[in-house]
Amino acid sequence: MLYVALTFWLLVVILAASGVHRLLSGIVRPKVLNTILLPGTLVAQIGHVLGLLVTGATVNQTTLYDESGAPETTPNPKSRIPIIGPIVIGLLPMLSCATAIFFVARYLGASVIGGMRVDSVGPSLPTTVPALWQLLRDQITLVESWVSAIAASDPTDWRTWLFFYLLTCLTIRLAPFPGCLRGALGAILVLGIATAAATSLLDVADPRVRSGWAILSLCVASVLLLLLATLLTRGGVALARLLAGRE
Repeated sequence: MLYVALTFWLLVVILAASGVHRLLSGIVRPKVLNTILLPGTLVAQIGHVLGLLVTGATVNQTTLYDESGAPETTPNPKSRIPIIGPIVIGLLPMLSCATAIFFVARYLGASVIGGMRVDSVGPSLPTTVPALWQLLRDQITLVESWVSAIAASDPTDWRTWLFFYLLTCLTIRLAPFPGCLRGALGAILVLGIATAAATSLLDVADPRVRSGWAILSLCVASVLLLLLATLLTRGGVALARLLAGRE
């Protein structure tokens, strides 16, 4: 159940990050958005190129900015490893961003994370309808605790601002690149199933997974808050355009 829950929460993070990026792309020009997200874009691009090299695919047309200002990746990479190749190519950008989030949280955001509730995201999933509603309420509480932790942080410490900025960039860039969504989702599912099967047969569980829920809670709280803020912003912009007679 541990790895099933881990797979579920990773899917939540990836899909929510994709939603945030798509919504932002509708109200911010690609070049401006990509410039703001440059640290996360750079980390994700490094993971993408590494995935291409590991799987024997040809690296071409991979830049931080294309003609529209959006990051450009290799279209239809022809991996030499069938089936597994696209999964690796989709996995490594996410893994690169997740690793960067871990170090950013550890060295820049430890004091901020300490004030956040981390028990809303855990190794157990709801099995009844009331438990499902409770899970949804817990996520609202998680976002509330994250907002409270942000409000209680030290605004005079430059590390706090750098932490929030890098966390935002890296969290949004957890969204798979165009053409890599199926590979990314497949990577999460395959890893979850494989590790669950292995640990069930061997009756062991990686302690790093058990101790990593705080970082996963941080990712969930951050991406849900970004999704809420982006939805409100997108709705406000659409309403303003409607009232101004532009739509």
